Amino acid sequence: MKTNKQHRRSFIKKSSLGLMGITLLPSIYGKVAPSDRLRVAHIGVGGMGNNHMKWFSGLPEVDVVALCDVDKLHLDNSLKTMYTLQPDKKVDGYEDFRHILDRKDIDAITCATPDHWHAQIATLAFQAGKDVYGEKPLSYDVKEGQMMLKNMEKHNRIFQLGTQIHATDNYHRVVEIIKSGAIGKVHTVRLWKTGTPPDLGHPKSVPPPKTLNWDMWLGTAPYVDYVPERCHLNYRYFLDYSGGIYADFWCHIADVVFWAIQPKGLTSIDARGEEAAGIADTPKWIDVDYKFKDLDLYWTTKPPNVPGAAKRSIGAYFEGDKGTLICDYSSREITINGETVTDIPEIPQSILRSPGHQQNFVDSVKSRKQPESNLAYAREMTLPMHLGLISYRLGRKLQWNADKEKFIGDKEANALLSRKARKKWQLV
Repeated sequence: MKTNKQHRRSFIKKSSLGLMGITLLPSIYGKVAPSDRLRVAHIGVGGMGNNHMKWFSGLPEVDVVALCDVDKLHLDNSLKTMYTLQPDKKVDGYEDFRHILDRKDIDAITCATPDHWHAQIATLAFQAGKDVYGEKPLSYDVKEGQMMLKNMEKHNRIFQLGTQIHATDNYHRVVEIIKSGAIGKVHTVRLWKTGTPPDLGHPKSVPPPKTLNWDMWLGTAPYVDYVPERCHLNYRYFLDYSGGIYADFWCHIADVVFWAIQPKGLTSIDARGEEAAGIADTPKWIDVDYKFKDLDLYWTTKPPNVPGAAKRSIGAYFEGDKGTLICDYSSREITINGETVTDIPEIPQSILRSPGHQQNFVDSVKSRKQPESNLAYAREMTLPMHLGLISYRLGRKLQWNADKEKFIGDKEANALLSRKARKKWQLV
């Protein structure tokens, strides 16, 4: 990054709000100095990557300077979009993300590729001196998360997981209420997300389009012939690349649980489920029982039989010894002594509100202090999801050693904690 330490210090010292991690808009202090601007590149611009482009180009101290995608159609369309968002600025396009990492003038990247590329791109970015805003889930498997954390710390980088809901006032308020002890000690949490994968049928393979680098799209994953239904948005319904609806939404709703009560000492994982229809192989539905030291946590595909769950397609239900709290992304209900309310005004606001998830990342890059959805936190929150998928794939209950991050007495399960990349794509 071209910004020197003095520039960073002056930026942070502009106000007491700056010291708390909130960046004031340049409408108050004038334009952002060129030396304080962040140069950002977006890797993976087919779907969520376009949101990244819009979010970051809308921040006053950010210049989007490069885009990357292995599908030329996605890249060309996204470059056109960028020129409407930043008509006076040059944006370069690449098929291979390594060209972006080679550029010394790029400070940070965002990654919105399919899941199986997340960890390798982030790790290589850390090694290249780039900070990373990475889409969820954090990684494809447990070992990748360990690798990411080790490299981020070694290279002193900043990472934010793309759990945009973490920045909402509702989640902040739920955490404040739970931490206040209003519903007592939480002993049970129930999480759910409704929905099933689409039936993709049983299509045959065809030659990949000339605009798509299919081999690079597959990357670390096992080679298979091209089937359009496996690619792009549908990738998440294949265990070679993702973990279905469960992996897609786990971090969004488990986030509020790990933030509020920080469950520790996971001892067992017991998953049940059914495979999706057609060529997809992620769960059609999955239920997982987790046992922590002082907490029972349950994931279900259908809403649990508790008050308020049926009207929510996704949610968390906290059971304490004094009451309960149910929430989704934007609402909450607290029940104590038979009375249900949406807030408890007597509980003070104790958590600094987010300036916005992307702004939080930018502020952290400048201050060199980790953001809210930092990697250490995100890895711990994501890990149980990976273990749930392993239990589902093996069809049995598994015992877990949380200190060693290994299954107890189960070589077959431990073998699924990592996956060897195809030789060509063993880049880290």
